[in-house]
Amino acid sequence: MAAGRDDFVIAFRSAFLKKKDKQKFSLLTLIFLSIFVIILSNFNFKIIKIIKMGINEVVYRSSFFISIPENKIKSINAQINEHMKVYDDYKIIETDLENLKQKELSINFLKLENDKLRKLIDESIKSDEILAKVLIDKESPFLKSIVVNKGTKDKIKIGMAVTDRAYLVGKVIEVNYTNSRVLLLSDLNSKIPALLEPIGMQAVISGTGKNYGEIQYTKEEYENEIKIKEIIVYTSGLGGLFKAGLPIGTISADNIKKVNFFSDFRQLEYVKIVSFNIEGTK
Repeated sequence: MAAGRDDFVIAFRSAFLKKKDKQKFSLLTLIFLSIFVIILSNFNFKIIKIIKMGINEVVYRSSFFISIPENKIKSINAQINEHMKVYDDYKIIETDLENLKQKELSINFLKLENDKLRKLIDESIKSDEILAKVLIDKESPFLKSIVVNKGTKDKIKIGMAVTDRAYLVGKVIEVNYTNSRVLLLSDLNSKIPALLEPIGMQAVISGTGKNYGEIQYTKEEYENEIKIKEIIVYTSGLGGLFKAGLPIGTISADNIKKVNFFSDFRQLEYVKIVSFNIEGTK
């Protein structure tokens, strides 16, 4: 009888130990175990709460430890990307700095050459600057002018150039004892001899009554000369009113008659009134 029972147990175990039946048995075991845990969880058994807390703790801590390498790799990857971005920015800045150094050397050379030429023709320019505050900004369709708090008591004279930083914005047209009126480049009555660089062409910049100027009195082939993206407009020095080389604005290739002033005349708070004297002349 006992031998028969042992044979039955061996046969039962060998049936479940077959390769195919192993997987079925494991799956069925998990299913029944899950159903059993779900059913027990509906009852307020202390042992079930402890088991659930233990399982949650194991799952949370396992997730935390498993995610450590992944988070570390992400952090390292982010640091590498940030380092590469900083390095790329550094190389761009280094290139720009080198270009600026080369331009500065060229500018210094041109200044030295200019000084030599002026000495050869016995001409040199001295300038005196007076800082002034804008008191009134008068706007109208026809008149673009400002009033500043410097006058004859400060040795201000009619015709003096007025600049915003290094940019020409207008000239003094009326002087009183304590204040002066400045005609801006945007006024319809403003006409400034100018030089268009780098094409080296002479022109006259006229005001339009708006916040930009217009090119007038230039050569007919002016349009054919523009082959670059942007042209810089400077004072030419003709007429002796302003010295040559004061920046005025730019001309874009999409509108070759329009001059975009460097300064925004609607935002002027302080300006410089500059007197240019040419030595060797009376």
